[in-house]
Amino acid sequence: MTTVSTPSLKTQSFTHQWVAFAIMVMVLVIAPIWVYPIFLMKVMCFALFACAFNLLIGFGGLLSFGHAMFLGTAGYAAAHAAKVWGWNPELAVLFATACSGLLALVTGMLAIRRQGIYFAMITLAFSQMVFFFYLQTPFTGGEDGIQSVPRGKLFGVFDLAENSAMYMFVLAIFLAGFALIWRIIYSPFGQILKAIRENQDRAISLGYDTDMFKLIAFVISGALAGTAGATKSLVFQLASLTDVHWSMSGEVVLMTLLGGMGTLFGPVAGAAVIVSMQNYFAQFGAWVTIMQGVIFVVCVLAFRRGIIGEIANWIKKPL
Repeated sequence: MTTVSTPSLKTQSFTHQWVAFAIMVMVLVIAPIWVYPIFLMKVMCFALFACAFNLLIGFGGLLSFGHAMFLGTAGYAAAHAAKVWGWNPELAVLFATACSGLLALVTGMLAIRRQGIYFAMITLAFSQMVFFFYLQTPFTGGEDGIQSVPRGKLFGVFDLAENSAMYMFVLAIFLAGFALIWRIIYSPFGQILKAIRENQDRAISLGYDTDMFKLIAFVISGALAGTAGATKSLVFQLASLTDVHWSMSGEVVLMTLLGGMGTLFGPVAGAAVIVSMQNYFAQFGAWVTIMQGVIFVVCVLAFRRGIIGEIANWIKKPL
């Protein structure tokens, strides 16, 4: 009698994720044919921002209300490096990412000692301190921000002033950041993060330095959020206080919850929905915020797993 081997559940889940990834890449590659590239670049920047935040809350169980400080810090750093120092865009983005990573390290060493609402409030307090610092510091331009930031030439060759070239640059950064997060989630480090999220006391009893793991996750999340902020400042050629304001921290929470916290593709879907609403419903003014609130309430009540979370539960495969 012959036996027919069936693929393991883990192999099947990876297959579904690879299919979803291929579809996402295909959509992003061909979408500029019909959709305004600037809008798509904004979606990708916020999607990377939300994915970075989801790494912290969805897999580490740490709710940060101050992630805007990493987005805004990198935006100012990249804009200043590109405009004042004349750096190439790739160097400006790397420098800005390092600045956000350093800020995450400093704030994380202080905030990571607390848990739950205390951790969230500490990150919010740090974010407000950073906001008022940038408001008063001369190099940021105050309320005017840093304007007319040159996109420059990638590697000194490719002129990013063309939207098509800039789009490919942003797409490469987003896919690289997304792939890095994907790899982290399914690495031993990611599995330990999940264990800490589920039961920190048990992880400690197994000999893991949970504070160290959470700090590393916080720094990685902050650095990737900075990458998103640096890219966004080059796309719009502007770095302003909007990106470091506390409301931006609230938006990324909304994106993550709407798409599906703890899922791989959820933050991407959530960012696409929120940015689309802000863009296409802009004529409604302040009503956009109310509409976002209604959608959030409906999502929490009817779709508690988020958009991708519900789809994953429906097909019984993690996404």
